[in-house]
Amino acid sequence: MSRASRRRRTAFLVAAAGLLTALVPAAGAGAAATGPAPAQPQLREVLFVGNNWEGTADVLAATGDMARIGRIDIVPDKAERLREIYLDPVKLAFFLGIRTTAGEGHDQFVDDMYTTPDGSAVVASRPSFADVVSIDLRTGRINWRFPVSGFRADHMAVSPDGRRVAVSASTSNTVHVLDITTGAQVGSFATGDKPHENTFSRDGRLLWNSSIGEVNTALDAPWLDWTKGDRRITVVDAQTFRPVRVVDMRERLDAAGRPDLSDSVRPNAFTPDESTLYFQVSFFNGFVEYDVAGDRITRIKTLPQNPATPSDRTTWVNDSRHHGMSMSPDGTKLCVAGTMDDYATVVDRATLTEGPLVPAAKPYWATVNGDGTACVISESGADRVTAIDFATGTKRVSVPVGDHPQRVRLGRVPAGWSGPSAR
Repeated sequence: MSRASRRRRTAFLVAAAGLLTALVPAAGAGAAATGPAPAQPQLREVLFVGNNWEGTADVLAATGDMARIGRIDIVPDKAERLREIYLDPVKLAFFLGIRTTAGEGHDQFVDDMYTTPDGSAVVASRPSFADVVSIDLRTGRINWRFPVSGFRADHMAVSPDGRRVAVSASTSNTVHVLDITTGAQVGSFATGDKPHENTFSRDGRLLWNSSIGEVNTALDAPWLDWTKGDRRITVVDAQTFRPVRVVDMRERLDAAGRPDLSDSVRPNAFTPDESTLYFQVSFFNGFVEYDVAGDRITRIKTLPQNPATPSDRTTWVNDSRHHGMSMSPDGTKLCVAGTMDDYATVVDRATLTEGPLVPAAKPYWATVNGDGTACVISESGADRVTAIDFATGTKRVSVPVGDHPQRVRLGRVPAGWSGPSAR
């Protein structure tokens, strides 16, 4: 081919390419012609309050007056579940056992709850039904149900990315980790006796579980503590679910000069840098400070006793004296629920000095409100939740909720959401 011919061919190809460019829309232009991608629904941060004996969850404003926004029925399948239980003698025995022990004469229909990342559903553990369910916030219907191993579901934790939820299966000494959207199990691991509180590390790499042992017997005298079973903290890799650390607090408490304290680790709170863990133990009106890296107890704080609290330890609910703890976002204050002593108080973390004792009726849990300025406790003995100012340690507001509120968790719902109505 001559040089002139090559020039003519090149010119033709360039012209043809230009014509095609003019006729064919640029990549993505066709999609743009059909309109922009649908906008994601805006979400509102709220507080979910699990009314354990009633089987509902109240949804409150996360800040300010904590006004009620809506209510959800957590047991829409109650008739079906009860029929299933009453036809199985073993399930019935455990169901009635929960009622007469942990339930204080009541069925336990909702323990813990978290919302999905898109705010479309709430996922809740139901102790008496031994399961976890996802409930559609728009329709109130169950999306999925996961029966736990054994006969009772307990505390949960959600991963930092919101995609997985861990639930303690009390009677099988197991923690199940589920996909929060589908309910499929992604892993599980063995624990000590009666797994209870679960906590993911901030980076999502570790999952901490504390097993509390047998809390439903009358063998509560200090010298019978050995009957409570294998109590320990189990830390696992949150991807492989293999143990990376096991902590027996019995040895650490003895080394700290407190062999009298139970080693049953109850509600707890990490500092923001996760270097220090604060936790409550059975039968104790106070809490323990634990150096994570040093693997040792550094301080123990005893809080005031209410003179009206019965001295008979067998009357304390599930071996709890104090049950409920949270920390201010800046790590300077602890909020402690004094369950059997009928108060809550804010404690300065540097000095461990408590603030005013805020009267409360059997406060069962403590969390942080939406803007991080207040602690929110559930008053299970008065069917209300109360906000306590972290800065002053004084009560801000109380709001009525359903029967026997326990767990309180922050969550998200679509903006403008106000239902479905439960009852």
